[in-house]
Amino acid sequence: MKQITSIQNPFIKSLVLLQEKSKARKQTGTFLIEGLREISLAIKGGYEIETVLFLPELVSETEINKLIRSPFQIIEINKEVYQKLAYRDTTEGILAVAKSKSLKLSDLKLSENPLILVVESLEKPGNIGAVLRTADAANLDAVLIANPKSDLYNPNIVRSSVGCLFTNQIATGTTSEIISFLKEKKINFYSATLQNSTSYHTQNFTTPTALVVGTEATGLTQEWRDEATQNIIIPMQGEIDSMNVSVAAAILIFEAKRQRGF
Repeated sequence: MKQITSIQNPFIKSLVLLQEKSKARKQTGTFLIEGLREISLAIKGGYEIETVLFLPELVSETEINKLIRSPFQIIEINKEVYQKLAYRDTTEGILAVAKSKSLKLSDLKLSENPLILVVESLEKPGNIGAVLRTADAANLDAVLIANPKSDLYNPNIVRSSVGCLFTNQIATGTTSEIISFLKEKKINFYSATLQNSTSYHTQNFTTPTALVVGTEATGLTQEWRDEATQNIIIPMQGEIDSMNVSVAAAILIFEAKRQRGF
């Protein structure tokens, strides 16, 4: 088994770049995963693990071999190297290099009566992570990200999603591409917007449905408002007219789940 004990090692330096640079992740088609639970969820979600790095005082080689069945490289590292690579403050002692997945709309596998969430132009990793956790909780068919502003394999998103990046079907595309996809699949879509809207709970979400939300700052682009099956609104009784996007998404999703009998 290979051992690395220097942070100046070229391979370790390449992994630091994976953590810090979207360009490095895109060029190599790989990214880093930290933690046993996250690695386990990635494997369950069909991600291919190339390399595992571990601290022997915290994780055993036997544990790793039980977790990962497919061929992979295993490297023992010391605390200094681990701390250079680890993103979280909590020490779990294991990291993995995984291959990125295709995020094409054409690769999605949907049920006969899908329930989908569409988010447009989300940028903050915390919001993306929260949305993915909600989608996992509701066992949605897919999360579609229109006009993405962030690299999904950013370590902040991996962390904030608590591994739900790996448990959801995710695809990205432009707003026009996603609207065309939904129409082609005969999926009704409901755009959450203040303009020309009706209360969300009056709509029928029991047929193939996509719920569409945008950012707090700018909301959805005009194309979503013009093309929607129906524009919908969450009635608000306070002084402000918007709420966090992940909260709005959760309200809409679980109304749809309620209508479908959970």
